[in-house]
Amino acid sequence: MAGPLVAIVDYGSGNRRSVQTALEHVGAEARVTGDPGEIASAAGVVIPGVGAFPAAMEALEVRGLTEPLRLLADQGRPLLGACLGMQLLFERSSEQGGAEGLGLLEGTVERLDCGPLKLPHIGWGEVAWAQPSPLTRGLPDPAFFYHVHSYAPVVASEDEVLGWSDYGGRFVSVAGRGNVFGVQFHPEKSSRNGLAMLANFVALCSGGDG
Repeated sequence: MAGPLVAIVDYGSGNRRSVQTALEHVGAEARVTGDPGEIASAAGVVIPGVGAFPAAMEALEVRGLTEPLRLLADQGRPLLGACLGMQLLFERSSEQGGAEGLGLLEGTVERLDCGPLKLPHIGWGEVAWAQPSPLTRGLPDPAFFYHVHSYAPVVASEDEVLGWSDYGGRFVSVAGRGNVFGVQFHPEKSSRNGLAMLANFVALCSGGDG
């Protein structure tokens, strides 16, 4: 039986093909697309991303993708933002003078306060789970994932924090509310743990609970 159709948002940024390969590996029918109609009709959506927040939001808006993404989230279908894609889920970022985000999670995105450590934060980082979630079911606690970033979300409520990491100070590495999830790392580059998380997401797209 074919897996659920998961749309990978193509807005000119991110490791789209590697995300597609990882999702197919765990049973999804994964499609890289920038077509609003295809995104609106998918069982679930992944927003990848590498680069700067303002340019990414502008690219989503130019392609007419912001409203289909908000509608999909409102309809209760699973949505996963990874790395920059996670940051876009929030209300606003201070990066490069600031820009408004999708507003699907409450809070802002701010430069990491990591003391003397270098930015960007690049490499494997430990994630400790803050609360149970279908996205993280079956994963070790803590679990290691591959991070590449200089910014991270500052949530309005810790009720939306699913996992914490530390790089010269604690930051939100996994967040979620209802069917909307964000991870500040690259699951497609995170070996067994990343594939397990993506498998949980595909299960949600199939109508399961992870």
